[in-house]
Amino acid sequence: MTAPRITLLGRPGCHLCDDAREVISRVAGDLGVGWEERDITRSEDDLREYWEKIPVTLVDGVPHDFWRVSEDRLRAALTAAERATPLEELRQRQSCG
Repeated sequence: MTAPRITLLGRPGCHLCDDAREVISRVAGDLGVGWEERDITRSEDDLREYWEKIPVTLVDGVPHDFWRVSEDRLRAALTAAERATPLEELRQRQSCG
């Protein structure tokens, strides 16, 4: 099984996380990519890192969006990564961090 390309970091009772989940589910379904959700309340490190940013979306393990998920940006990131060569992908990741 292929690793999920999208990770949603959130917590129970977060209405923005509910909104993000709907967008991610729709985009992932349309593009045929896997996604997973991680509850930040289960990890002290995640709580410390992400509490004020949730929901946080990771694409291929790289932070992509926080607070709100843009459907257009998410689609573009997923399709651009499919077209990128390994060198282009490395450059994209370095420019984000």
